Amino acid sequence: MRGAATIAKTAPSRLRSLRWRLLGAVCAAVLLLWLLTGWLSYTQAQHEAEELMDGNLAQTGRLLLAILHDNEDDLRELAGRLATVRGAADNIYEPPLEFQIGRGDGSILARSEAAPNLPVLGVAGYSDILRKDASWRVLNVASGDGRFRVQVAQSIDLRDRAALEVASQTVLPLAALSPVLILLIYLSVLRALRPLDRLAGEVAARSPDNLAALPDQDVPTEALPLVGAINRLFQRVTRTLDNERRFTADAAHELRTPLAALKVHTQVARLCREDAQRDHALQQIECGVDRATRLVEQLLRLARLDPLSALPAPGAVDLHALVEGAIDAVRQANPGASQHITHSLPADTPEVAGDADLLQIALRNLLDNALRYTPPQAAIEVTLEDDGDTLHLAVQDNGPGVAAETLARLGERFFRGGDSKVEGSGLGLAIVARIMALHGGRLTLTNRPQAGFRAALCGLRRAAAR
Repeated sequence: MRGAATIAKTAPSRLRSLRWRLLGAVCAAVLLLWLLTGWLSYTQAQHEAEELMDGNLAQTGRLLLAILHDNEDDLRELAGRLATVRGAADNIYEPPLEFQIGRGDGSILARSEAAPNLPVLGVAGYSDILRKDASWRVLNVASGDGRFRVQVAQSIDLRDRAALEVASQTVLPLAALSPVLILLIYLSVLRALRPLDRLAGEVAARSPDNLAALPDQDVPTEALPLVGAINRLFQRVTRTLDNERRFTADAAHELRTPLAALKVHTQVARLCREDAQRDHALQQIECGVDRATRLVEQLLRLARLDPLSALPAPGAVDLHALVEGAIDAVRQANPGASQHITHSLPADTPEVAGDADLLQIALRNLLDNALRYTPPQAAIEVTLEDDGDTLHLAVQDNGPGVAAETLARLGERFFRGGDSKVEGSGLGLAIVARIMALHGGRLTLTNRPQAGFRAALCGLRRAAAR
């Protein structure tokens, strides 16, 4: 039972093996070629044997006619003299020829001992005759003056044996050389697939953290796309691991401070004797939880965006509805904000190609930043610019702007510019930049010439016409 199970497991693995598939296909082709060659050789040999033996019949018939003109008086003894030089009955290389010699009136003058009993006045030329369960190839010829007629015959079975013998001599060497040919093919396939074996061995011997690109030297041309795909996979896995390590490090670093603050406020609340102080401490705990929640949400959002190489759900996005929805969401999330948020998008604003959810996240982050870093009663406006090829959606305000040395670092993860007292994690603009990269655009941050700050989603492409 164990041996049967081993054979059952080995057979499917060989069927899946490229080496065995190639060997099987080549061996089948060789066998088919050998059979075809044998059949063609037999057919051709049979045809050539028939042509050769028909030629012998014709030559013998003409010789007998020539002998008749000079030995007409000795025809009675001709059969006996010819019988002394005839070959063996089963000799395919010296096949005996049976003959009959007669006059123009059909009378028989001489005949060989085994000649078929046929009238010599038959139709001139070749014919196949069946007599006494034997098949004969017969040739009837006549002299020029019509005085004599000669009939020569040869066994068809003997002719077929001669054709088979010639064909066998052609095919048997091929059959003898076939095992040698298959062995050479097997060795050639092994040698040709050896680079793949080395490649598989190198991958198997690697440690889990070794994601360096595989070398493509000495790799067959057919395997280069596979090596390239594996190397690209290694690159994607490397980026994924880097993102995970960075996320873990960022989360550990950034969550340490709010968690420590929560612990402090919790201890204060437990030690407070007065209700007012306890309420204040609990309020601080609630604010700390909100900050930690926002930080975790942004970290998770970045963790989801970093591995992406393309948009998850691209489509046509209505910018007018997108802007109004983002403004409403920001107002609801900041009910105490006194800044004025407006937009100047026309009603016929074109649709853009992208992901509506991600674009709204980007726009909400820009609006939220504008609310955080502008003074009360400031004006915040969402504008749209069209340069003919792409669209630029911008959030601008009339606040104090950003210092030149800080402007260059905006968008870096965990970098907070402006007022350090404003709550935030420094991830909002990094999320916007990543979303724009997925859309094939960019985030531009500039100070306005008059006063204020401008953050723009540049390079949005128009959606295809439906």
